[in-house]
Amino acid sequence: MTTMSRKTLFSMLAVFAITLAACSSTSPSTSTPVTSTSLANGSVTESNDALARTDSQGSVEFVIIALNLIAPVETLDFDVTMDTHSVDLSWDLAALSTLATDAGVEVKGLSWPVGNGHHYEGTLSFPLKTADGKLLLTGAKKLILIIRDAGAPERIFEWQISQ
Repeated sequence: MTTMSRKTLFSMLAVFAITLAACSSTSPSTSTPVTSTSLANGSVTESNDALARTDSQGSVEFVIIALNLIAPVETLDFDVTMDTHSVDLSWDLAALSTLATDAGVEVKGLSWPVGNGHHYEGTLSFPLKTADGKLLLTGAKKLILIIRDAGAPERIFEWQISQ
């Protein structure tokens, strides 16, 4: 093997190793199933693990943590982490998401910081009130986040809420 081909081979291996290291997941693994967890009243704070939901359909893993279910102000916010090695994550999750309750009230996503890459995290926000002024959580016992067409036809995340 010539000196030039050895240098080329070494360079290619170095680039491959750097790329592989950059794509390795740094998210903590979670074993939290997509099932409901009862939330406490405002005097008790839930841990992120109790509020986290995971969906691993297709080639993208979603981990969603409810950020302010106990004490929402004007929006209900969710930390969304997406990890993949095969697709671009430049979806507008606000446009693809609906937040609904078991009482039949629902709202569309309000904001999401659209980005790209194979590992992406941001805050997905929903209005606390419907367009006609109805409070989303009034009379609700369950909160359901539905994300459509983001690497899978539909992803559903649920939380039990107490009033």
